[in-house]
Amino acid sequence: MKSGQKSEQVNEKSNLGAISSKMRSVWTWIPSLYLTMGIPYIVVMSVAVAMYANLGLPNGEIALYTSYLNLPWVIKPLWSPVVVALKTKRWWIYVTQLFMGAAFAMTAYFIQSDSFIALTLAGLALVAFNSATHDIAADGIYMDALSEEDQSFYVGIRSSFYRVAMITGQGGLVWLSGYFYARNGGDYFDAWTTVFIGVAIYLVVAGLYHIWSLPKIEEAESNVSLRSIFSDFGETFVTFFKLENIGIHITVLMLYRLGEAQLVKLAQPFLFDDMANGGMALSNEQVGIFYGTIGVSMLTIGGILGGVIVSRDGLKKWFFPMILAINIPNSMYLLLAYFRPESNFLIGGAIALEQFGYGFGFTAYMMYMIYIARDSGKYKTAHFAFATGFMALGMTLPGMVSGWLQEIWGYTNFFLWVLACMIPMIVFYKFVKIDPNFGKKDEKA
Repeated sequence: MKSGQKSEQVNEKSNLGAISSKMRSVWTWIPSLYLTMGIPYIVVMSVAVAMYANLGLPNGEIALYTSYLNLPWVIKPLWSPVVVALKTKRWWIYVTQLFMGAAFAMTAYFIQSDSFIALTLAGLALVAFNSATHDIAADGIYMDALSEEDQSFYVGIRSSFYRVAMITGQGGLVWLSGYFYARNGGDYFDAWTTVFIGVAIYLVVAGLYHIWSLPKIEEAESNVSLRSIFSDFGETFVTFFKLENIGIHITVLMLYRLGEAQLVKLAQPFLFDDMANGGMALSNEQVGIFYGTIGVSMLTIGGILGGVIVSRDGLKKWFFPMILAINIPNSMYLLLAYFRPESNFLIGGAIALEQFGYGFGFTAYMMYMIYIARDSGKYKTAHFAFATGFMALGMTLPGMVSGWLQEIWGYTNFFLWVLACMIPMIVFYKFVKIDPNFGKKDEKA
């Protein structure tokens, strides 16, 4: 009897050791992978806005150029079949990370050039293309390497480290640019060169690290031709546009963030701009703390609260309140532009409130994309990817014209326009039909 008990204890310890080993292996790549996924995107889409504002570009050009850089994420479903068919996802991940490191190094070098605008945009475009490709492979290896139960368990971990990337980029890197600006005798060109060299080094180190840490999963050899792959892609594309109420779905994806898509391109330039131009004249360190650290933290809290509420009551009940939540707090920038307070508490509080509303309201947007693809069968993942493409397009098109509008109207009138951009979605809401039970957590589970 004692021998049997001893054998069971040995087996139990062996099983626990296997589980512990598995946990260690997962923790060696999920946090670093999603941190590395987030940093290039945040740098291209947000930190670059701060850099170009510091380097003296007009707001119209900043908004237009950085909106163009979003296009790889809009159209990434077009080349996702190639990523799946050629090489392994593991190979794509560390190769794209190394390429992004090289592209960031090029961008750092180009900052010192007389033609820095065109050359740095070319460097950032290379980063954007590789980052979008990296996203396809990273999400793929996450689903291939983990069971459905583990995917659910670690989804919070991957999301948390993506948020860490946002704070690192919008907060830490912008703050560092101000620090190096002061250390380098007031030269933003040198300051941003140093920052981008640091990002380049991180991406190269991450690529080398992931050669070792990523799981070596078995991926079936594909004997399918690229022609058949793209034929299947065409079928997926057609079935997406044949979904019931697809016109309503696409309209929602394009209108839901109409105001936020424009605000995000001008928020940092407004905070940086001189008082004489209607801005807040904040330093890079202040913007890094208010917008990139406190703001992103509140965005995260808003997103968590939104997820809890939707899981309790379902998407339908909270869809309209969340439309208001993502739009009405934009009024904080209108108030800042009108009153231009000097109190750090008021400025930081206004930014925090806007970001909290954005995080809370964005929950409904993400759930709506899941709702679109919920009954797509074998096309579910692909249809969700198409929905994210329209999400990116809904940010890109309004963002392109936002800087031009601000230059014509000034900050106060521009922020009033941003607030008014909620009206189309509010009017269109009456056409949106959502299953009342969608999103509710199964109480029996």
